[in-house]
Amino acid sequence: MSADGVLLGRRTVTGSGSGLVAQLLLALICGGYAAGAALGWGSHELALFMGDFGLSLAAAIAAVSCFFYARGRGSRFKPAWLLFSFSSAMASGGNAVWGWYEVILDEPVPSPSLADLFFLCFAPPAIVGLLVLAKRPVSRAGWLCLALDSWLIGGSLLTLSWSLALARTAHFQGESVTQAALSLAYPLLDIVLVSMVLALHFRRATGSRSAVNTAIAALALTVLCDALFTSPLLRETYRSGQLLDAGWFAGSLLLAYAPWGMRRVPESPPPPRHPRTPSRPIAGSLAALTPYLAAAVCTLGILYNVIEGRRVDRVVVLTGCAVVLALVVRQGIMLVDNIALTHELAQKENHFRSLVQGSSDVIMIAAPSGILRYVSPAATGVYGREAEDLVGAELASIIHPDDLGRVVHEVRRFLAAPPSEEPTTRIECRFRSGAGDWLNVESTVNRHQGGLIFNSRDVTERVRLQAQLQHNAEHDPLTDLPNRALFTERVRQALSGRRTTDPGTAVLFIDLDGFKGVNDRLGHQVGDELLILAAHRLQDSVRAGDTAARLGGDEFAAIVLGDGNDDLTAREHQVHEIADRLRLTLSQPYRIDGNDVRVAASIGIAFAEPGITPTELMRNADLAMYRAKAAGKNRVELYAPQMQADVVRKTELATRLRTALHDGEFALLHQPVVHLTTGRVSAVAAQARWRSAQGILFTPAEFLRAGDDSDRTAELGRWLLEEAVSHAVERARIGHPVPVAVRLPARRLLDKSLPLGSIESLLSRHGLPSGALMIELSDSDPRASLDELEHRLIALRRLGVRIALDGFGSGYAAISALRRLPVDVLKLDRGLVEGVVESARLHKITAGLLRIAGDLGMQSVADGVDVPEQVLALRAMGCTHGQGMAFSGPLDEYRLRRALLAGTYPLPDGAAQPVLTGSALPGSGLSVRSSRPSPGDRIPHPSMPLDPLK
Repeated sequence: MSADGVLLGRRTVTGSGSGLVAQLLLALICGGYAAGAALGWGSHELALFMGDFGLSLAAAIAAVSCFFYARGRGSRFKPAWLLFSFSSAMASGGNAVWGWYEVILDEPVPSPSLADLFFLCFAPPAIVGLLVLAKRPVSRAGWLCLALDSWLIGGSLLTLSWSLALARTAHFQGESVTQAALSLAYPLLDIVLVSMVLALHFRRATGSRSAVNTAIAALALTVLCDALFTSPLLRETYRSGQLLDAGWFAGSLLLAYAPWGMRRVPESPPPPRHPRTPSRPIAGSLAALTPYLAAAVCTLGILYNVIEGRRVDRVVVLTGCAVVLALVVRQGIMLVDNIALTHELAQKENHFRSLVQGSSDVIMIAAPSGILRYVSPAATGVYGREAEDLVGAELASIIHPDDLGRVVHEVRRFLAAPPSEEPTTRIECRFRSGAGDWLNVESTVNRHQGGLIFNSRDVTERVRLQAQLQHNAEHDPLTDLPNRALFTERVRQALSGRRTTDPGTAVLFIDLDGFKGVNDRLGHQVGDELLILAAHRLQDSVRAGDTAARLGGDEFAAIVLGDGNDDLTAREHQVHEIADRLRLTLSQPYRIDGNDVRVAASIGIAFAEPGITPTELMRNADLAMYRAKAAGKNRVELYAPQMQADVVRKTELATRLRTALHDGEFALLHQPVVHLTTGRVSAVAAQARWRSAQGILFTPAEFLRAGDDSDRTAELGRWLLEEAVSHAVERARIGHPVPVAVRLPARRLLDKSLPLGSIESLLSRHGLPSGALMIELSDSDPRASLDELEHRLIALRRLGVRIALDGFGSGYAAISALRRLPVDVLKLDRGLVEGVVESARLHKITAGLLRIAGDLGMQSVADGVDVPEQVLALRAMGCTHGQGMAFSGPLDEYRLRRALLAGTYPLPDGAAQPVLTGSALPGSGLSVRSSRPSPGDRIPHPSMPLDPLK
């Protein structure tokens, strides 16, 4: 029994305990009354009192009980209990009038009397109340059958009663017509009441069944006593207080007890755990036999008259004929009804058979033993097996062995669950097809007479599609490697399943150096093929238990699980060797479309630590990878906590940089550009410095790396250009008209945020003459288009802006830029200048670059001239101008004006050495001749003198 069944059983026992006490008390009262009536009550007066007023009191109690029960209930049975209350009140009134004559007046009860009126009003309300309690027919044929059943019962009882007693009562000598009618009224009403009790007993409603059964039993007991009272044999000798009164007394108290005493008894037992084959109830069988029992009773009445040798009474003949006619009509109705039901059942059976046989789902019925009793024809199309071949087979024989245990467990759980809570369940498993392969089948399972009904469908394609969608969601579509989501999940599994004594799990982040150049030069199709080949190499390089993944773009990752080695240093060395071999593998040439394509790999390593999360571990590996790229690429770096600190510092610096321009924290400095022969200041190079609110002075290299934000650096470039031009105009106004050089990356010149008109409007707004502004162009950015850059520089030169090629000798595009772009000045990279004295190789390279510049008619400026030896070497090679600490560092506006006022910077010894021939620096008015120059050798600019300090 289930837990609910146990609780229900306990509640039933509790409720029946109080009901048992009431039943025992009722039995004692009724038994006491019966004992008193049997013994004569001890005196004639007491017998009369108990026989009259005792019955009246019992009927009054029944009337009050039914009335209060009806007032407290709002169901459709309320009118029935009110009618029972009225019926009991009539019985109480009749017994009270009877007692008035016998006890109070001490005289016989007249016939007819007011008591007869009360007693006659007892049966009709009770009959109507029984009709209310009955289950109402739903059709006219049902109402007709109910009426015929009542007449069959009543007519048969009337025939039998008339034959036994009523005929003599009707012909009793000495009685008036009224007395004879009363004598017949009592039994006829009782016959009607008995007919209704028997006819409606099998049609009663299900609600309050216990109370209804008790009420019917009470009325049946009352009718039985009335039938005995109307018998001439008993009526002649009847006196109040006799044993017959005990039946009426018990019937009244039983009716009073009916609505209250049984209310806690459960209406119906709980449904069985396992449904069994339903059997035809006894009540239904008796209801079907009612017409035949009535005919049998009627026949007995006629046979009694024949056996006694009496003449058959006309009432018996008429009543019998009416009963037979009613029986024929009822059987005709039932025959027509059965024909209609049979036809409807056949239609429904054909309908459902068509549905089952035409359904694309396979319907199987399995016995409790697991044997298949029925399989629909759809099995041929779904399973590839004939339905007849499956019937009689065990269900377990067609289920995959790996799924059988799960299916059995689910079926047992389903059968153990209450049907009301879980009418169906769903099972998905693999079935063997006729071809021998396994199909994914989804089945809806229902209970069926102790067995199971399986409504199954083939979901193989859906399962495959779900698996494919799951694979696509977790794998990279290009390389078919796990993507970032699946890799993160694998890292999480590795960390959660990792033993505390196994700290060797590591994550590798890999970036392909030079991949963007492959895309730009050879196209994205070649780039995709390169990624596929790199993924294959990566997948072949990791162990079976490890995971390689593509995170996006040219970034890959791998997780190397620990091997239980407690020596962390040895483990780090081992993983470092694995990463280095992987770097070499990925750096080997890739053969694509007949060409060798080369890229390198930068790898970052991070080891798992106790308590680390997957996000933190992957972040650490990412930081190590970026450190490898920043340190020169094509290398392996191990994560160190300092990397995270650097990132935090860079982030904080970038955050402060966003507001530095608006807060006025940037300052403009200028570094003099000195003529290497005369020592005079020929131009100044504008540079920005950031003095933060904390008092820290940042160089451009520091804050530009921190502010790797295109919008922010563009805003800084516009500010630098605006400030440099305005300061140059102010210096020219006070007598220091020296040109200013502003360094701008090539991509900024092509950026739409710095349009051509903005520089033109800047020059015209400040009135800066032609040649007073020089743009130092960086040639190290391969993303800039030379065609667009060439058109932009030509337009700037038309505005009088001079162009200098900054950092010459450091970028791979220097020769292309020198060949394509309109350049006026060549500015040597600091890396060439630093080693020009110590390295003979660099000396020759620098001399060659200066010779190229001279041949192309360009002036040259050396950046980073910090020591006198560099001044001498560069001047000897033909370099005309220098910029660096050998002359001056960056100066603020006050110190710059003092330097311009001083005029020249001292040159190192050996200034009279001969130099190569060259032309003047555009806009400077200075020249270099083949012989030793004199201080007065200069070519003045037509618009402004740039060397007024001479």
